[in-house]
Amino acid sequence: MTTNPWWRGAVVYQVYPRSLMDANNDGIGDIPGIISKLDYIASLGVDAIWVSPFFKSPMKDFGYDISDYRDIDPLFGSLADFDRLIAEAHARGIKIIIDQVLSHTSDQHAWFLESRESRDNAKADWYVWADPKPDGTPPNNWLAIFGGSAWEWEPRRCQYYLHNFLKSQPDLNYHCDAVRAQILEEVEFWLKRGVDGLRLDAIIFCFHDKLLRDNPAKPIEERRGRGFREDNPYAFQRHVYDCDRPENLQFLESLRKLMDRYPGAVTLGEIASEDSLKTMAEYTAGNSRLHMAYSFELLVDQLSGSYIRETVETLEKNLTEGWPCWSIGNHDVVRVMSRWGGAEQSPQLAKTLNALLLSLRGSVCSYQGEELGLPEAEIQQHELQDPYGITFWPRFKGRDGCRTPMPWHHTETHAGFAQAKTWLPIPAAHKERAVSLQDDDSASILNAYRTFMQWRKQQPALRLGEIAFVADAQDYLVFIRRYENQALLCAFNFANTSQRVSLDRPYSLAAISGHGLASIEVNTDTLELPAYGALISRII
Repeated sequence: MTTNPWWRGAVVYQVYPRSLMDANNDGIGDIPGIISKLDYIASLGVDAIWVSPFFKSPMKDFGYDISDYRDIDPLFGSLADFDRLIAEAHARGIKIIIDQVLSHTSDQHAWFLESRESRDNAKADWYVWADPKPDGTPPNNWLAIFGGSAWEWEPRRCQYYLHNFLKSQPDLNYHCDAVRAQILEEVEFWLKRGVDGLRLDAIIFCFHDKLLRDNPAKPIEERRGRGFREDNPYAFQRHVYDCDRPENLQFLESLRKLMDRYPGAVTLGEIASEDSLKTMAEYTAGNSRLHMAYSFELLVDQLSGSYIRETVETLEKNLTEGWPCWSIGNHDVVRVMSRWGGAEQSPQLAKTLNALLLSLRGSVCSYQGEELGLPEAEIQQHELQDPYGITFWPRFKGRDGCRTPMPWHHTETHAGFAQAKTWLPIPAAHKERAVSLQDDDSASILNAYRTFMQWRKQQPALRLGEIAFVADAQDYLVFIRRYENQALLCAFNFANTSQRVSLDRPYSLAAISGHGLASIEVNTDTLELPAYGALISRII
């Protein structure tokens, strides 16, 4: 196992800085707050922390609109605080991965402020500018993910600029050589500072079609599925010209050459394209592009063992040299216990879902609060912060419900997160699953997570092995993880009743301990899985 890169099979704990811990009592989490919780994060047994954006920003999209790539927003602290975070994390054996939002900036970034002033200044072509059609309308039919046209009129230049997200997030023009060179310098600033990796946000959006061709319409029968909402016409198009362009691969190769100058530094790309599994394979091919990629394929609304199998097998078929990374929750989707746990939101199911995620082939992104089994918070309209939710309320309530502050103590003010009023409310249901309550409960979701994580570290089959599925249905999943002379049978029941599962053939199983799950010693072609239960045994 020591010959493999640290990130293969690693577990990355995603921290949303606004909501982990508030150290200065302004109701908003910060970098000193993260430092104060490093011992807790270390107790989980994770390998790395992915820190969502903390850069200087007007916060129109809560840090994903960067106005200075090389500075910390005062809301979160200072560069000195960040340097201390790296040092303190490394002292505990934890790597630091930071978000890099490379496809666009804030409209308050100095580059854009200069670019918009005229058509002939030094940064005139650093963003995507286009003349209107003869009737004054936008140059094509491209749409913004957050609603409406992807083009915004700028009277200073008498042109439109492109924004795939908010109008306050203008897209950089990657067809410009100077932009690509400058972005690599921005990235290297953090590599020199000691970060261990980059999570690349919206990385498929760097390049656009130079000819600005219209996106074709997507047939009605194909508009259903993951992420589709009738209230947002973005899903009505095939997004073939506004993102995921062939030139993107060349830029990723340039980025990889830079990363290779910093041994051990890793890239993790966020992929959400027309065919995300195919794109993941392309973006990680040849050991010359991204190290890892993850998609939204397991961030779906319904839990299905058959769907998980189909998704993983499809990626395995397409993937060559690349390495997958899986997540079942993050800061952009409804928390997994509300999506997959239904009204019951069973603590036992939370344990099983965490064990499932940590048993798939690849690396793992585990979102803060999943180790506690937190459900989605119900946010009232007057409490909304997310511009996405504000635009589409009430049919879509945005992403605030998965971004609420961590509940550290069930009896303290604001659950121990802060003394001041918190930027988003902390629901009573979260206080009932606070760290203080789960810490001392040997049967808690939190301690089940810790137990499984410590055991997983010693299992090369789970960290590095191949995967082969042997049984699946809507409400269960069984697969084998195999590495060298170790083979593990992993079975998961998503139903609230026990199930008898038929395997593809008889297996000789030996009980194995330490993971906190069920384990059996038997020669059988069937398994008895307890309600919401998981089983892992050694194959002999």
